[in-house]
Amino acid sequence: MNMTRRNMVISTVGALGATLLPTVAAQPSPAAHEANAGALLDLVSLDDFERAARDRMAAMAYEFIASGAGDEVTIRWNREDYNKLRLRPRVLVDVEVLDTSLELFGQKSDFPILLAPTALHRLTHSEGEVETARGAAAANATFIVSSFSTRRMADIARATSKPLWFQLYGLNKERHGFVHDVVQEVKALGCRALCVTVDAPVLGARNRQARAGFRIPEGFETPYYPERAGAKSAAGLPMLGSFTWDDVAWLRSSTTLPILLKGILNPADAELAIGAGVDGIIVSNHGGRCLDTLPATISALPSVAERVAGRVPLLVDGGIRRGTDVLKALALGAKAVLIGRPYLFGLGAGGAAGVTRVVEILRDEFKMAMALTGRRSLAEIDRSVIG
Repeated sequence: MNMTRRNMVISTVGALGATLLPTVAAQPSPAAHEANAGALLDLVSLDDFERAARDRMAAMAYEFIASGAGDEVTIRWNREDYNKLRLRPRVLVDVEVLDTSLELFGQKSDFPILLAPTALHRLTHSEGEVETARGAAAANATFIVSSFSTRRMADIARATSKPLWFQLYGLNKERHGFVHDVVQEVKALGCRALCVTVDAPVLGARNRQARAGFRIPEGFETPYYPERAGAKSAAGLPMLGSFTWDDVAWLRSSTTLPILLKGILNPADAELAIGAGVDGIIVSNHGGRCLDTLPATISALPSVAERVAGRVPLLVDGGIRRGTDVLKALALGAKAVLIGRPYLFGLGAGGAAGVTRVVEILRDEFKMAMALTGRRSLAEIDRSVIG
């Protein structure tokens, strides 16, 4: 059998994965990730990174990242609804020079792609969020650090010269003092915005994760959500981040940092968010990880955009795997997009270099999509690009 360069890469990645014990603690070293950096050039799409990472990661860690709630219908819809949208190109447009730059909350970015907050990066790489930050910085992308980070913000900030955002869970009154201290800490370290996840008061029915026997390994500190384990509601449900609009108002009154609410799908909630003084909204269904059969975010986006009517920036996540997806999201009202699972698979496949490569592939595909539809700048992307 002829051994192509691509087959050699996949074989090498698989061999590396086979050396790992089926426990999360047995992670490849940073040196091993760096040695694999050259092989990343053979991974040409975001889906390639998932396949490569799956071969290297402990099964329990892979299932934690890849799985969703229930029958994972929403995960499928997140992809399918992007694929149903057809593009309508314009031709004979001079697209030699493209402008993908934008500004969000006074922060200039070269392209409209951010790294969404995702939990427990040490499941994927021994350096955790520090390694992610290195990869994001090399790609010149904004990284939103999760409340369920396994590294402290001070360590993450030291690893990058680029601005960071920070995500918050659980603003309930009992945590106000703790949250206030966290906000002061991350602000002092240069955090530019706060992203408050509002769609996960309790854990969803994550069947695949449960079948894989997922557990947070011993020694995995989550300094910004130390009470994560064992909390229950009065109904006996596993609590995650229960709070109300009053708590959002408290946060708004306690910080000058821009605040975005992540997890808005209903236009009525978008209206309440603007009334609460938030600075931005992220249309999100939590990557299909909490409540199954929620609509795909790209399908929910237009009605939220219509209600918001440009009063605050809209961002969107969920199912973005191609540059054409980014184009479609912007055409339907988003200012920028966030990716989650893809960069985690980049981290698993090649550490910081893998994160960088994932962002660069998506960025380049987005530029291609702009050029091939005759859009020279973000300002020229509107609903007319959808056929």
